[in-house]
Amino acid sequence: MPELPDVEIFRRYLNRKALNKKIKDVDIKNSKIISAAKTKYVKALRNKKINSSKRYGKYLFAELGKKNNLMFHFGMTGFLKYFKNLEAEPQHGRFLIKFYNGYYLAWNNQRLLGEVKLVDSIKGFIEKKNLGPDALSLNLPLFEKLIGGKTGSIKSALMKQELIAGVGNIYSDEILYQAKINPASNCKKLKNKDIEILFENLKKVLKEAIKYKADPDKMPDSWLLTHRSKEGRCGRCGKGIKHQKISGRTSYFCPRCQKKS
Repeated sequence: MPELPDVEIFRRYLNRKALNKKIKDVDIKNSKIISAAKTKYVKALRNKKINSSKRYGKYLFAELGKKNNLMFHFGMTGFLKYFKNLEAEPQHGRFLIKFYNGYYLAWNNQRLLGEVKLVDSIKGFIEKKNLGPDALSLNLPLFEKLIGGKTGSIKSALMKQELIAGVGNIYSDEILYQAKINPASNCKKLKNKDIEILFENLKKVLKEAIKYKADPDKMPDSWLLTHRSKEGRCGRCGKGIKHQKISGRTSYFCPRCQKKS
């Protein structure tokens, strides 16, 4: 599922390709991905421009004007594609914006698990979803307050969007791997130094992943993401990567480098 680094890459792509281009029409090809009548979307977007964009956690907002924002949530398989000829339209384009310049912007989603929603207030949407602070906006005192003393696994805490918005299954594994903390470790057993190291690696991993365009093939060989499979081996010690269910999600880690607290 696209996480914070992926959605930040989508935001930059949107800015680079579609910002300030006048919208001619909208084609919604599957009503499952919208939350209102198709005519409402057409009215909200036609003859408007995407003036700016904002990312919060795993959500992307295209800002069209006062009380007029388009929210993209990408589900498991979503991405954006800007193209000119309809022959180049992605196979699973579900929401298609046509610009007066003859180009299109498609929200592609094979499994229909995401959503494209009209939002009056971005702040109101965030509050309604009960999202915690965006992961890249955190400082250490706030992170310590959010994580310290929580019950359950640190893996689960990192993934709870009401605590921290933006981190999911894949990047929580990478953050914990870089911090040398076992994903099953209980939050209450983490020392202050552990939480500090975890915070530093959360910021580092997310920023570096954005730099590498969220592409595992471009990431360092020392990262877990480049070895994250049942047959993978740790890039640090060479021991086999282990996987197990933690809080209902399959987690990957090195049992030698990531001792359980």
